[in-house]
Amino acid sequence: MQSRTMLAAAVLFAGVTVAAAQDPIAERKAAMKANGDQARIGAQMARGEMPFDLAKAQAIFQTYADSATKTKGLFPETTQTGGDTAADPRIWQNMSDFQAKLAKFGQDAAEAKGKVKDEASFKATFSEVQKSCGGCHETYRLKKS
Repeated sequence: MQSRTMLAAAVLFAGVTVAAAQDPIAERKAAMKANGDQARIGAQMARGEMPFDLAKAQAIFQTYADSATKTKGLFPETTQTGGDTAADPRIWQNMSDFQAKLAKFGQDAAEAKGKVKDEASFKATFSEVQKSCGGCHETYRLKKS
């Protein structure tokens, strides 16, 4: 019986340690970096600086959709400052609008993945999804000086 209690305590402690180790600011920065990396690839394909690749195009939109889903829970009140965050305090003042923009970005990215069949459809679709991504940045991202 004592070993079960110790095992339960160890599992509980491990869970608390994992929860405490999570860093929402670092996680959302990593997600945004992944988006930025994919956006660069998309921009290069859209400008003809890189050959169009359907698999890469699909990966771009999948990364965006995954990021939108993942980051929606990464803006708790406790992360308004610290961690060299670029998140504008207006996020927490208007969380419903922020979450709506994030959801639209995710939906646009998921829909784009199904629409892209060739270079022409990629160029049109990529541009529209980038506008959705930028809509959040314009309102809710601090500008670096």
